[in-house]
Amino acid sequence: MSRPIRLLAAAALLVPLTACSSAADSGTETEAGKPAAKAAGFPYTVTNCGVKTTYEAPPKRAVTMNQHATEVMLELGLKDRIAGTAYLDDKVLPKYAKAYADTPVLAKEYPSYEKLLAAGPDFVYGGYASAFLAGEGRSRGALAKSGIESRLNVEGCAKKPVTMDDVYREVREVGSTFGVRARADTWVGQARRDLKDAAKETKGREPVPVFVYDSGDKTAFTAGGRGIGNDIIERAGGRNVFADLDKSFGDASWETVVDRDPEVIVILDYGGTTVAQKKKRLLDDPVLADVPAIKHKRFAVLPLSDAVVGVRAPGAVAKLADQL
Repeated sequence: MSRPIRLLAAAALLVPLTACSSAADSGTETEAGKPAAKAAGFPYTVTNCGVKTTYEAPPKRAVTMNQHATEVMLELGLKDRIAGTAYLDDKVLPKYAKAYADTPVLAKEYPSYEKLLAAGPDFVYGGYASAFLAGEGRSRGALAKSGIESRLNVEGCAKKPVTMDDVYREVREVGSTFGVRARADTWVGQARRDLKDAAKETKGREPVPVFVYDSGDKTAFTAGGRGIGNDIIERAGGRNVFADLDKSFGDASWETVVDRDPEVIVILDYGGTTVAQKKKRLLDDPVLADVPAIKHKRFAVLPLSDAVVGVRAPGAVAKLADQL
């Protein structure tokens, strides 16, 4: 055969192979009419905050709303699956800085529904229930009608106190959703070892009465007994004086703060109000003058992202323990 004819013949032989390969990658049917092999671990079914979802394949274009959701994705090596992010509470950890810098930021806080859709997501991952407010058009139901799956961090719908087991569950379920369960299991294994080491350091200590100050003027917005913050405090050798508040976060009167007699105040660092400003507000309040933590200026500091269900929570135990 002449050279042009030989090339055409070779190309014709390659066409079925190429078609077959494309079908396998896309999950469509092969030439023989048989279904292509699915990704390992799929279909995957999970019930999250009352919403049952079956994933036939891992999401490809996720939008993360709230920092701890974003950092879970980055920790699992899913930077290339993030189509956009929103609502940073404080600085991302240095280990995530480069990956975060390459991620499109849709809004300083929550994006409008229209802006969210413009990112072309097939999955939205929210850290707080406020990420899916129906009044702002971003409910999980509205997203589902647009063909977009979603996940809410388990702390956002907790009906009982959240513990480190819920942190492990959160990371594992996200890992399974994106087809990287082995990475999630590796992270959980290391987190367990870190917490075991931290427990050795706090063993035998008398628990220190701790009041968490998030914000507030007329009332104190503090950490209650339902959130992971309570578990972090206990593991770090403290006792949350508002453990009986049946919420992750809630308001308490300043008079009650005085009555509970905290020896240390943990300030949550985030937003436009600095730690120094929060300390000044507390130290200048005459109502608090006789509180032991105020009299002796005993303060500890945690970034807000350390005190919610995410990949920072295990490390926050040792960080707080050192300060207590």
